[in-house]
Amino acid sequence: MNIVVLIKQVPDTNEVRIDPKTKTLIRKGVPSIINPEDKNAVEQALTLKQKYGGEVNVVTMGPPQADVALREALAMGADKGFLITDRFFGGADTYATAKTLSTTIKTVFPDFDLVLCGRQAIDGDTAQVGPQTAEQLGVPQVTYAKEVEVSGNKLTVTREVEDGYEVIELTTPALLTVVKDANQPRYPSISGIFDAYEVDVKKITNDDLKLVREELGLKGSPTKVVATTTPDTQRKGEVFTGNPKECCGNLIDRLNQRHLI
Repeated sequence: MNIVVLIKQVPDTNEVRIDPKTKTLIRKGVPSIINPEDKNAVEQALTLKQKYGGEVNVVTMGPPQADVALREALAMGADKGFLITDRFFGGADTYATAKTLSTTIKTVFPDFDLVLCGRQAIDGDTAQVGPQTAEQLGVPQVTYAKEVEVSGNKLTVTREVEDGYEVIELTTPALLTVVKDANQPRYPSISGIFDAYEVDVKKITNDDLKLVREELGLKGSPTKVVATTTPDTQRKGEVFTGNPKECCGNLIDRLNQRHLI
C-alpha cells in the first residue's frame, strides 16, 4: 500500500499565544509537538504496512522547524518525510490548508492508496482539514476511524460514533481520520532516531505546486478571525478543610445552596 500520513506540528497547549493583529498562533519561541491524534495516524499507517506491506510517506505543512515533527515520525518507522513550506502558505485556514495538501498529494503521490490523518488538531479543534482534503481529492472518506482492515482495494473501517460503532466498507483510494483510541503510538528507538536524521526530508514549495498565490495562506483563506479573547474566570474555587466527613458535609451544603442537588 502507498500510504500518505498528514501530520501537523502544533504548539504545546499550555503555551498558546495569539497574535493580536493577524489573529493567528504565535509559534516563535513556543514549544511544539506532533498533534497527538496525528501520531495515532502514523501508528495506524505503520501497522498497516507491517500487515500488508507498502510504504509510509509523512507530510506536514508548516515553517522550517516543522522538520522536527517529520524526523520524529521517521524515527517511529515512516519511510519518507515531506515538508511543505513557503511563506505564501502562512496563516492558512482549513480550506487553504486542504487545498495545499490535496495539491501536494496529487502532485507527489498520484498513485496513493490511502491518506491518514488525525481526527482533529488540538490548536484549532475544527476537524475540518481531513474531510476537506478528501473532498478536494475526490475520494471517499471515513472520519473517527478506530480499526482498519484491508482486502485488495477494499477497506473495512470501524468508526466511532456517539452511541457505539459503525462498520463501513469502501474502496481505495480513500482518506481516513483516526481517533486516539485506535492505538498506542510506539516510541522511537534510539537507532530509529539516529537514522531519522540521516534521511533527507524533501521540501516542497509553491514552485513545485504552482498554485495561484492569491488562493494560498492568509489571502486565500475565506475564514476570517474577527477577535480572539481569553474568557474571564467568574468563579473562584473553595477549599474545604477538616476530616473527610466534615468536608463531605460542607460540599453537600454548598451544592444544596446552589440547587445543584
